[in-house]
Amino acid sequence: GGIPGGKKFKAVQTGGPSGGCIPEELLDLEVGFDELTEAGSMMGSGGMIVMDEDTCMVDVARYFIDFLADESCGKCVPCREGLRQMLKILTKITAGKGKDGDIELLEELSEVAVEASLCALGKSAPNPFLSTLRYFRDEYEAHIKEKRCPACSCRELTSYFIDPDKCQACLICLKKCTAGALDGGKKKIHVIDQEKCTKCGVCFDVCPSRFGAVLKISGEPVPSPIPEEKRLIVRKRKEK
Repeated sequence: GGIPGGKKFKAVQTGGPSGGCIPEELLDLEVGFDELTEAGSMMGSGGMIVMDEDTCMVDVARYFIDFLADESCGKCVPCREGLRQMLKILTKITAGKGKDGDIELLEELSEVAVEASLCALGKSAPNPFLSTLRYFRDEYEAHIKEKRCPACSCRELTSYFIDPDKCQACLICLKKCTAGALDGGKKKIHVIDQEKCTKCGVCFDVCPSRFGAVLKISGEPVPSPIPEEKRLIVRKRKEK
């Protein structure tokens, strides 16, 4: 049981798309209508989505607001236009283009949607944002002020780097890279061309766990590649 790969539990989203995200410190919260509502979520459909340390809570809010904006019937302005504007702002934040005042504007749009929407969808739609802001405000601030995704999940804010001390030149990531962004060879430490890299993350996914050579970096410069003359791996032959 538990989180796959032994990763750390981060949050659980309850109640469907209009529900909220409950953090680790509330794991013992009773699953009841009043308890979940007070915590910023809802019972809704009764479904739950468990999230681990690799989940970006800002992107979670963006994802569900995107879904709810598409579900809006469009009859009332607070829901129709409010959700569109919220989605626009959240998308900018996850792309590293957030700015001071975005959080406050999102809060204002949420308040209007909750108070003035005509139906329950519009009134509950801001929950994904409000709950993630309530419990994970530091992630919003990191995206906006530091241009950093703490979970290294947001594509525009994440870069990939191959640790030369761990790379074994196994060729696996080099063969899987469809962008041709990897340079290397047999017995030659692989290097990622940051200009060509599309940040798809395939190299990170396929790198054998016993090596763990591909690293995710966010909010800081990518280290310079090692000199060409130091990339050759000299392997010791096994004695017969």
